[in-house]
Amino acid sequence: MSNGLPVQQRVLVIDDEKPNLKILSDILRNEVDVILAKGGEQGFDKAVRFRPDLILLDVVMPGLDGFQIIDQLRRDERTSTIPVIFISALSDVGNEEKGLMLGACDYIHKPFHVAIVQARVRLHLQLSRQRLLLEELAHIDPLTAIANRRRYEEVLQTEWHAAARYRSGIALVMVDIDNFKHYNDFYGHAAGDKVLQTVARVISAQLRRPRDFVARYGGEEFVVLLPESTCQGSIEIMQACCRAVESLRIDNELVREHPVVTISVGGVSCLPGVLHTPDSFLKIADDMLYRAKHEGKNRVVWHDAEDGVGA
Repeated sequence: MSNGLPVQQRVLVIDDEKPNLKILSDILRNEVDVILAKGGEQGFDKAVRFRPDLILLDVVMPGLDGFQIIDQLRRDERTSTIPVIFISALSDVGNEEKGLMLGACDYIHKPFHVAIVQARVRLHLQLSRQRLLLEELAHIDPLTAIANRRRYEEVLQTEWHAAARYRSGIALVMVDIDNFKHYNDFYGHAAGDKVLQTVARVISAQLRRPRDFVARYGGEEFVVLLPESTCQGSIEIMQACCRAVESLRIDNELVREHPVVTISVGGVSCLPGVLHTPDSFLKIADDMLYRAKHEGKNRVVWHDAEDGVGA
């Protein structure tokens, strides 16, 4: 951290006048990564491409003016939450009110005063960081520090649509800690919480591809998404999860035949289509989990929905 802003934060400046771009770049370049755009069309393209943390947007420009650009930004889901500060030589209240009504968070008037520009940029970048932190915390399970069910449902929709669009496979997986209720009752809730944290960490460690995903579904259940994974590859990943949990050798004296903590896994490999829903395949994964429990636990039971073969 510097006196103001983390260097990694990005500010996009959109202005059709080169002197203004240079002045603002000089004011901010020691504190943020500054991206410059000469005009509205280029500015919108760079906003989509670079996803800056803050946009400084001139109001009066040829072609698309600032009001038109902010309207585009707010309508596009990729840029709709980026805070925008208008920069303008216009001093009438009507234009300022219009900009704020369109979603601007602040106004900076020309000619520029260095301290005011820096202070307002710092303030809105700090607010942006706090907003992102709150969003991140809203997606994290507080006990296990992995994604929560809310985040899982968001990621599932994104990955499902991507798989349907590109005709690629995806695996939906349900994971349950074997005999957990009895473990919790016998060893106490503190020990049970530690097991949940440990299992979450172990499963996460086995998911090594960037888009592989695990979340706490509720209680002692977890869900895993494996995009662009073959049936056999998905089974192998989840078998590795089973072995990794078993190898921890966490005592569970309540299980006579195998007195350590284990997990059971049910999964389905599918190729999403217009007639399919994630919920229908999640039900199949849950049925496979039930089979894994019924067949002795500490195992993976799988269904390949593409050809109807179970594993």
